[in-house]
Amino acid sequence: MPLVAGVDTSTQSCKVVVRDAATGALVRSGSAKHPDGTEIDPRHWWDAFGAAAREAGGLDDVAAIAVGGQQHGMVALDAEGNVIRDALLWNDTRSAQAAEDLIRELGDGNRDAGAQAWADATGSVLVASLTVTKLRWLRDAEPDNAARVAAVALPHDWLSWRIAGFGPAGDPDAPLGPQLDKLFTDRSDASGTGYFDAEASGTPHDGTPPGAYRPDLLKLALGRDDVVLPRVLGPSEAGAVAHPSVAGSAVEGGALVGPGAGDNAGASLGLGMRPGDIAISIGTSGVVSAVAPTRTADGSGAINGFADATGNALMLAVTLNAARVLDAARAVLGCDVDELATLALAAPPGADGLVLVPYLEGERTPNRPDATGTLHGIRLATSSREHLARAYVEGMLCGLADGLDALRAQGVPIERVMLIGGAAQSPAVQTIAPQVFGLPIGIPEPGEYVADGAARQAAWVLTAAEDPGAAAPAWSTTVATTLDADPQPVIREQYAAVRDLV
Repeated sequence: MPLVAGVDTSTQSCKVVVRDAATGALVRSGSAKHPDGTEIDPRHWWDAFGAAAREAGGLDDVAAIAVGGQQHGMVALDAEGNVIRDALLWNDTRSAQAAEDLIRELGDGNRDAGAQAWADATGSVLVASLTVTKLRWLRDAEPDNAARVAAVALPHDWLSWRIAGFGPAGDPDAPLGPQLDKLFTDRSDASGTGYFDAEASGTPHDGTPPGAYRPDLLKLALGRDDVVLPRVLGPSEAGAVAHPSVAGSAVEGGALVGPGAGDNAGASLGLGMRPGDIAISIGTSGVVSAVAPTRTADGSGAINGFADATGNALMLAVTLNAARVLDAARAVLGCDVDELATLALAAPPGADGLVLVPYLEGERTPNRPDATGTLHGIRLATSSREHLARAYVEGMLCGLADGLDALRAQGVPIERVMLIGGAAQSPAVQTIAPQVFGLPIGIPEPGEYVADGAARQAAWVLTAAEDPGAAAPAWSTTVATTLDADPQPVIREQYAAVRDLV
């Protein structure tokens, strides 16, 4: 059977999986690290992809490939395909004021009106993460660079373009040169830019996927709208053929390149999520995501209404502070992952009143980019390593529980909850999460869900090339552990009492 490859170009690393197109069985895999930071030269993504592909045994034999990637990052290209400045990543908060300015401008000076106008137009109230705010920052802070912008891409768009053989003029790794009109993306990632409406209708019968760019919003941010934006593909539409130096050289016709997806949409596809499903992901960021038939327009900003990778909507509540809260706890306590879990479980639910509000790097939901973390309830009785460990775990989970409540408030159906991400394997998280969320929770088999979703999309693209009406392949996802609900109201009651004292 044909093989397909899925790529996850995340904040921290690049992961490549090669899977059987029919069954989804894993054949081989590889990974490579990205540098730390909130801005990065995209060349590091290209180099890490090459290293991960080599570790995975190469991609000559794959018939299709797709890329899932971190959302929102701003990759600004000049007319020669050069990256103008280091890409600003989703977790770079320097554009927080730009977000506020854009909200007020769309509301004619009224912030509440502007917030609802952005939500109606794009599904999201602006925060510093979204690409449109970074373009406004570029216009104001680096006008010379802004003037050079000929195209704007997202991280996964740029890497897909490079896989197809395009890139800066004169770069030996880009034999097809800087053809900016060959950039392509998908609805899920485009819907996180702040200048794309995923609900806009395509032209009847022309095969155009729903959704349309909003050049007026792009112009509001950058001051002009004469830049190339990636073509938005349907969920099973090929955007290119991989250059044979990268993938598919041993396959007749080469390797098709799928539209790719934003990381959360990729994970949703990898998990096989359907309307009614909720995934709580504890990674670099914390994400509570829900698949639904149509997106919301939440003017409060608690919920982002994006598109998924299949044609549905994907509602997200995103926190900047997730697994790194546990990393901070380990640094403070001088312990490893296992000891942190042991310490946390030695303290009672609610940690006897010790509460951490974990805004260690500002926060996105709620929108508090300049906030810091706060520790409440410090007494002699709570000044122990056990209480502190418990407070860090509970604080991180309470932030995610607030996101789940926000989805409920928007009427999003909640039928099944899954807990994913590396931290989901922690015994402390598995014990405390059902206490905080008060719901039964399923934990799927550990996997590279974003890369797996990209591989599943690649298999779909391969099938759709022969049968345009084909559905996504029905790869199975196994729930390895089911946790019973164990509500402990004291945890969230204490958190709610202090979360706004920042």
